[in-house]
Amino acid sequence: MRDVYIVGVHTTKFGRHVDKGYKELTRMTVEGGLRDAGLNPGQLQSVWFSNSGWGMQEWQHCIRGQVALRPLGVGGVPITNVENACAGGSTALHGAFKDVASGLVDVSLAVGVEKIYHRNKYLVFAGFIGGMDAKALATEVRRLEEFAPDPSEIPVEQVKAAREAARKRKARGGIRNRMEEGWNLFSVFVRLGETIGYDVVRQVRKAVSADHSPFMDVYGYVARRHMKKYGTTQRQIAAIASKNHWHSTMNPNAQYNFEVSIEDVLADRLISYPLTRAMCAPVGDGAASAILVSEKVVKELGASARAVRVRASVLVSGRAREWDEPDIGERAAGEAYARSSLGPGDMDVLEVHDATAFGELHQTEALGFFPKGEGGAHAERGETRLGGRIPVNVSGGLVSRGHPVGASGLAQVHELVTQLRGEAGKRQVAGARVALAENGGGALGNEEAALCIHILSKG
Repeated sequence: MRDVYIVGVHTTKFGRHVDKGYKELTRMTVEGGLRDAGLNPGQLQSVWFSNSGWGMQEWQHCIRGQVALRPLGVGGVPITNVENACAGGSTALHGAFKDVASGLVDVSLAVGVEKIYHRNKYLVFAGFIGGMDAKALATEVRRLEEFAPDPSEIPVEQVKAAREAARKRKARGGIRNRMEEGWNLFSVFVRLGETIGYDVVRQVRKAVSADHSPFMDVYGYVARRHMKKYGTTQRQIAAIASKNHWHSTMNPNAQYNFEVSIEDVLADRLISYPLTRAMCAPVGDGAASAILVSEKVVKELGASARAVRVRASVLVSGRAREWDEPDIGERAAGEAYARSSLGPGDMDVLEVHDATAFGELHQTEALGFFPKGEGGAHAERGETRLGGRIPVNVSGGLVSRGHPVGASGLAQVHELVTQLRGEAGKRQVAGARVALAENGGGALGNEEAALCIHILSKG
């Protein structure tokens, strides 16, 4: 296997790009990545294109990458379409890495593009069902019902605030908006019912709210288990969310650019206890890319000073396991550390998959940075903040940078390459030389369906 380097990265600003389609977002990030690398489209020898929702939204199935890239003059080379839930972007990176490492090509592009925002929010949230076993969904949500939060555990003020927020949403906008809301919900119910079965949809509705992604209920369930087993507190999770909102104020590409105090995180609308809205990734659009090359190309480009080496690229799938067995993150991390001959103590900065703030807490433990049950306490003490012992999600993370599914993993890599180049400005981690990205996707049983880990180093 040959050494592989990243010489070009780019990400669009994440947010609601209602005026831009998939092709336009693709153009923006591919041109940006090529410009950063000093290459042109004709020099690309393979492409891995990540997307999850284009087919559901606009019926563009099967050949998404070919359709999106042809207007840019990218054709004739292998274009592989990747759909791997929230791990799609990092899976595309893994594919590009293998192309170059194997000697098959010298230049490969990984690109992820997603448009999540839609006027019909129920359609958006229903789309996330595709990241689970849709036909077995009723069985899965019954498990969630069994571990529903004890009402006595939820702070009274949060229960009151949730009820008041629901009342205001119901009253907002008058009869016309309420009729539109009702029609949107009904149309999605019919669409799902005709595809996965009305009985399944009814079972899902019993355990999962229609006004947010079902993954938030899964995260809430796992967070409650962690709290009961280890004594983790809601405030510790809120501290992680507050930290990432602060980080995002220094990232111009982040969807959110404002601070949220711990108290305001706790006071925000309850989504799935212990998770409030400020602890959960927003809905948004965006694109990101990375260009991977061989050492020969690095020398030809004269790019040694800014090239970042890929020390490990690992993709694993979930498996059936008991709760006390190593989870997918632990298994993938062990493999990545072995391949890179590095360990947690060698890392200077992390980007981990925080679709909720609890996700960050869990992953910092699974990756070996904190003992199990202690991640929340370490985060609350500030050890994962910029300037702390091991900065995590300095980009703002999914919680604040945003989470356009197919692009998120590559946005993590953009951040880490920027850090290792020393080009991150106000959010620069001093002396960063080695970095790790963890990106998970989907849910099967009690762990992610897919998960990637990439370890990068300066030079």
